Amino acid sequence: MGHPIYLDGFATLPLAPEARDAMLAVWAHPGNAGSPNVSGEVAARTIAEGRESVADLIGATASEITFTSGATEANNLAILGMARAARRFEPNRKRVLVSAIEHKAVLEPAHALQSEGFDVSIAPVDRRGRLDLAEFARLVDEDLLLASVMMVNNETGVIQPVKEAVALAHESGALFHSDAAQAAGKIDVDVVELDVDYLTLSAHKCYGPMGVGALYVAASAPKPLPLTLGGGQQSGLRPGTEPVALIAGFGAVARVGKHRLASDQEHCFGLIEQLLEALEHRQLRFRRVSGDAPTVPGTASIQLFGVDADELCGRIARHVSLSTGSACTSGQIKTSHVLESIGLSEIDARGVIRIFCNRYQNSEEILEAAGHIVDAAALSRP
Repeated sequence: MGHPIYLDGFATLPLAPEARDAMLAVWAHPGNAGSPNVSGEVAARTIAEGRESVADLIGATASEITFTSGATEANNLAILGMARAARRFEPNRKRVLVSAIEHKAVLEPAHALQSEGFDVSIAPVDRRGRLDLAEFARLVDEDLLLASVMMVNNETGVIQPVKEAVALAHESGALFHSDAAQAAGKIDVDVVELDVDYLTLSAHKCYGPMGVGALYVAASAPKPLPLTLGGGQQSGLRPGTEPVALIAGFGAVARVGKHRLASDQEHCFGLIEQLLEALEHRQLRFRRVSGDAPTVPGTASIQLFGVDADELCGRIARHVSLSTGSACTSGQIKTSHVLESIGLSEIDARGVIRIFCNRYQNSEEILEAAGHIVDAAALSRP
């Protein structure tokens, strides 16, 4: 029996062969970018090339990119590092504003700042899971230091109105951060057009390796304080020996992602439409949680009526990899905070599954997956 058909792309995406080849080439020849020898020079050049490619993917300059261990560290560096740095230049701004559907890697550091004297405000979303700009504007005032709104939600795939939110925040003199882990390489991301001050990236969310991400810090923006201290690498903002191979892999998928952006979008959009049409054809009752909100091509969060999603995912686990709208916290199954923010009841949320069709899939396996979902749904009713 082969591997399950993989539709859990919100969690991670398959590794691109270009990334694998780039990493294997680095691992074949050891080198530390801090070493004063030829091997060190090769490693440093590899890092520089990776930084250039990642910067190019989002319209930044290489000097504005700091590599991290992933999006979680980048988000923490942006939120905690920026708030702590602000004590020096904006001591009267003591409030952070985040959307209700942010990843926990943004929500948790934001709430942690409360013990350091900061206030945290939560901006609501509408029933489609998209930021309520009117309410966001109401929460923006002269006390606001930093706002953070993700570009794409990691559970629904809904694209957020970041550009509009940035403009509102900047009107009051506040800074703006966006978690673009689920956006880069899937939709167009241009930091200059968006006018963001900070932006988070993750390699494994765009067909790269796990274990590496990046934080964009605009040249015009105040620099966050580092979370760790060490050898001074990356201008001291994120010290530590750089993972050369992972950065090479990140750079490779950044180059591929920029080149394939339009074709990937068309391909993935076609696959998700085929899958949903197949479910409808087999008379499976469902609705898209996001309604008519714009979503990343290839993605859908759907509520299956009268179906226990956890049971369904368990039944088809050997054939199809899916995620549900619940999460295990401290040993208890709870509705995700994203679905709660949209207004789904606990019962409705139990029927939600998340689907992500990726660039390496074809119609045949997508239709096969749809068949497994329909068959399992009939046996997964509470």
